[in-house]
Amino acid sequence: MKKLILTTVLLLPTALAAQPSSQVAWTAEELNFAKAGNPQKGQELAKTCAACHGENGISTLPGTPSLAGQLPTYLYKQLRDYADGSRDNPMMAGLAKSLSKQDAADLAAWFSTRPPAFKSRSPMVYEQAEKLVAQGSNDRILPPCEVCHGGNGQGQEMDIPALAGQNADYLVATLKAFKTGNRHNDIYSRMRLIAEALSEDEINELGLYYQNVKK
Repeated sequence: MKKLILTTVLLLPTALAAQPSSQVAWTAEELNFAKAGNPQKGQELAKTCAACHGENGISTLPGTPSLAGQLPTYLYKQLRDYADGSRDNPMMAGLAKSLSKQDAADLAAWFSTRPPAFKSRSPMVYEQAEKLVAQGSNDRILPPCEVCHGGNGQGQEMDIPALAGQNADYLVATLKAFKTGNRHNDIYSRMRLIAEALSEDEINELGLYYQNVKK
């Protein structure tokens, strides 16, 4: 049933007329290239990322994502999207444009090998978020979050990020950016359509929920 819901969500946006949300085309060649980064070279490149994303890819800055343990294909895509303007962020755009495709793959490989971020579990229960993660919302045709992001927030290739242990402020800001359309590099508008249907309370809960999930 969940597979059917996911298929429906993926196919619905194809009817929308819009410019490509990303210039990254996941051909077999591109996918293999993104997976074959050199983590040793990436470790050297990552020294320039430490001020914001942390020495080992775990950020302590509110609103700045941790990169440790993230899927290499996702990180590679985001760097390429920043470089060509598909994803907007003045600081990241400048940095990403200075990287070659090989640099992007190497950085992604390094961060993917780092132990993922995790903060001690909160005793709070996030009922709205837990329902959205496990059940979705039939009334709004929203699939369960776990269909794409996994039961433990581990994400899945090619372009679906891991969310477990991620900075709650960053997740909330990201969902709001998708909701308003300020972020638009989601293929087939998937996250924009989902975020548009979420309330502010639900978005805030989802951020806190995933921050407290251990991958």
